[in-house]
Amino acid sequence: MTDLRTTVVVITHNRRRELLRTLDRLAELPEGPEVIVTDNGSTDGTADAVARHHPEVRLLRPGRNLGAVGRNLAVREVTTPYVAFCDDDSWWAPGSLTGAADLLDRHPAVVSVTARIVVEPHGTEDPIVRELRESPVPGPPWLPGPALGSFLAAATVLRADAFRKAGGFHPKLWLGGEEELLAVDLAADGWWLVYADHLTIHHHASQARDATLRRRHGIRNTLWFTWLRRPVGPALRRTLNLARTVPRDTTSLLAFAEAAAALPWILRERRVLPAEVETRLRLLEPAQRASKARRYTG
Repeated sequence: MTDLRTTVVVITHNRRRELLRTLDRLAELPEGPEVIVTDNGSTDGTADAVARHHPEVRLLRPGRNLGAVGRNLAVREVTTPYVAFCDDDSWWAPGSLTGAADLLDRHPAVVSVTARIVVEPHGTEDPIVRELRESPVPGPPWLPGPALGSFLAAATVLRADAFRKAGGFHPKLWLGGEEELLAVDLAADGWWLVYADHLTIHHHASQARDATLRRRHGIRNTLWFTWLRRPVGPALRRTLNLARTVPRDTTSLLAFAEAAAALPWILRERRVLPAEVETRLRLLEPAQRASKARRYTG
């Protein structure tokens, strides 16, 4: 069942144990995908452990923590038509990479396929899966699943060439909702993003995470995305809604301060989306408000 259409890309930072578990699971896949790992400046021996236990993995060592840009670095090395992202604490289910590649082969206007997420160790469905299934984004009837306004980098297969052409993940966003900007730029290029319920990725959340920093970056990145791509009216509404719904604490204050300090480059890079893509975002807003509130308070 070897399938040479997809390369798996993983970024990691100081999660040696979790990454080795993920690489063990990926090595068991019947598709036998090539795997590229970008070690974002780990200091816990991650890179040496990968080289020792998984010499078949292509290991990139940029020497510092690039955040999501570590994926960009890896995708430069990808020679297959499709790239599957997963985190160092998640792994693809057998057959799902082939299923995603088949779907992308059959639908040349689809750029990304996001899978169902199963939370381990109990095998329960991630609550966000319901939001993906019930996405309000309108799409043409030929789409193989619900149309999405964005994607989850830890659970998505994309066309590698389209990813590179769109510029990949923006270096300033680092990590935390970094997918949103890339997703709308892909949509503006005429691509469709979809959810596929028959594909599965497993997620066993690492305890080695800074939830406070991630929340700060998530709020900041949402504000940056909003002012980089949305018209003034919707941008103001989303900013005010965010200000009302995030916790009133130091983390939120720092996020808004960082976002405001970036105004000069935001104005330089601001590019409002085409009307049809903006319409999709407006349809997403009611569901998005609840989802964002959970992300930023959790």
